[in-house]
Amino acid sequence: MRWLLVRLLRGYRAVISPLYGQVCRYYPSCSAYALEAVERHGAWHGSLMAARRLGRCHPWTAGGYDPVPPTTARPVRASEQGEACSTS
Repeated sequence: MRWLLVRLLRGYRAVISPLYGQVCRYYPSCSAYALEAVERHGAWHGSLMAARRLGRCHPWTAGGYDPVPPTTARPVRASEQGEACSTS
């Protein structure tokens, strides 16, 4: 699913986005944000982040620099490391 979203976003950025010009109030633009969010966080979470960003993009917003947040490493459980879990 991720590859499909990435291809659609790249197609939008190549064909449709240049027709609008530099109208986005945020940096990076909403389409660049969506592409990076999907590539970095996956199809589901990246799409939710992009939808939230689009919801914030309106004529009354101040805009500005709004990068995609970095991925957070989830804690590794002992059972995933191959260690035996002890029960007390």
